[in-house]
Amino acid sequence: MAKANTKETAALSHAKLLISPEMASFRVITTREREELMAQLDPPSLLDALREQTQAVQQGDMKVAEAMLISQATALQSLFVKLTETGLKTGMLRQQETALRLALKAQSQCRATLETLANIKNPPVVYAKQANVTTGPQQINNGMPQGAHNELAGTRQKQFEKNKLKELHHEQGQWLDAGTPGAAGSAHPRDKALAPLHRTNKRAGKSQGGT
Repeated sequence: MAKANTKETAALSHAKLLISPEMASFRVITTREREELMAQLDPPSLLDALREQTQAVQQGDMKVAEAMLISQATALQSLFVKLTETGLKTGMLRQQETALRLALKAQSQCRATLETLANIKNPPVVYAKQANVTTGPQQINNGMPQGAHNELAGTRQKQFEKNKLKELHHEQGQWLDAGTPGAAGSAHPRDKALAPLHRTNKRAGKSQGGT
């Protein structure tokens, strides 16, 4: 059972090594590197050096990354110059166009590499908007003392009440305004005076039979 566990542990370690970022970098470096350099290379030492770089970055040490970026920018600058010279020296228009297009790509990559390096040295400042979700209106006064904030809130509340009171008086005045008074007239403008025919013959103080 112990041998089986040892074998499984070794197989898992080998699998983790195969998919590790350090092994990926190791494979690329050793595939296209010069033979005279590879002859003097110790593969385990190269893997250890790659792991040290990874651990340094994980601990916040970006010195290796900064050195890598500035070296890449310098190499891209050299490539830009070489391709530009090649394009200007050739007499064929198509070859000149190809060389200059590649030169401009190298220049663009050099600029992007330098921008990345600048962002590592001086990270950009991110401004986040403050959002409050409340059931009513709320004012945020950052940096204001609590007492001053309460005083300001009380002043605003008093001013709000005064404004509402003025609006109430104004509306009541409009309700009580009857408008322009109309012309005086009788209660029944269409009624005519009673004709003498319909008047009574009785007079106060006389009997019905008197003349």
